[in-house]
Amino acid sequence: MRLLIVEDEKRLALSLAKGLTAEGYAVDVVHDGREGLYRASEGTYDLVILDIMLPGMNGYRVCAALRAAGHDVPILMLTAKDGEYDEAEGLDTGADDYLTKPFSYVVLVARVKALLRRGGQGAGASPVHVHGNLKVDTAARRVFLGDGEVVLTAKEFAVLEQLVVRAGEVVSKAEILEHVWDFAYEGDPNIVEVYVSTLRRKLSAGLIRTVRGAGYRLERGEASP
Repeated sequence: MRLLIVEDEKRLALSLAKGLTAEGYAVDVVHDGREGLYRASEGTYDLVILDIMLPGMNGYRVCAALRAAGHDVPILMLTAKDGEYDEAEGLDTGADDYLTKPFSYVVLVARVKALLRRGGQGAGASPVHVHGNLKVDTAARRVFLGDGEVVLTAKEFAVLEQLVVRAGEVVSKAEILEHVWDFAYEGDPNIVEVYVSTLRRKLSAGLIRTVRGAGYRLERGEASP
């Protein structure tokens, strides 16, 4: 999953980015409202963490502009304000959730996970995906094959997650890069092939099919341990 942080307090923004990257997310950071709107409008993000008090354009206006343009990306708004009016205004402009500074990092991560589940799978949907004897819990970030748990790195899980939430569909290499690696990544795009190869070795050789010239597909049938 790829997240965008729009926050002008650079120390806070970089601290959040470091923590969320360790959780397995690809994270981009900008410090200006106009730049945040530009980045978010590209449509490659699974969630936006948006401060309200920003230079260039405040968070309310950024959020309203995104919604007016038809972008339904989940938005978690951050602010140092603490009044009911401010929360109401943030939600009225289309934000999905609201967190007042100072906040607990643990609470922020919980809110992020809840919004990603809601946005990616629909309200109330189970975060557990079962395909044959493969079970992937996207909330707990755990993977099971048969009766045993398979330990994956954060990046390996992120690649698998992109495939499992669209099981049966072809997911292109470009789509995986967009959602798993941040915009600062300038390495070889074939890195995706490396991670897919590792997943096949850890899970099952036949679980992830290569669709030549198109991408990869997670098979819905029984996976052999």
